Amino acid sequence: MAGSRKLGRTSDHRKAMLRAMVTYLLENGRIETTVYRAKEVRSMAEKMITLGKDNSLHCKRQIYSYITKETVAKKLMDEIAPQYAERNGGYTRITKIGPRRGDAAEMAVIELV
Repeated sequence: MAGSRKLGRTSDHRKAMLRAMVTYLLENGRIETTVYRAKEVRSMAEKMITLGKDNSLHCKRQIYSYITKETVAKKLMDEIAPQYAERNGGYTRITKIGPRRGDAAEMAVIELV
């Protein structure tokens, strides 16, 4: 598991939340969330993209075991990863967008570069 932020959740809940957020990021290209969640999502999303660049069976199985939607996993291997073939990391960008109205949590947008 990437990072050490607990994000106020149990380990099972945190893992499920990060899997869902990484899947949504790869599906849509960007998400709006808190800064701390965005930093955790960036870590896992970049690992998934790096695995997608390698075309081995082991990497494909790791991707399918982490990404919650089969269509998104296929999109990662067929479309997203080949775009970053010449790039050695830094596949995502986090942009801070100010505090959230309800609880003043620092919000950010994480997007694929």
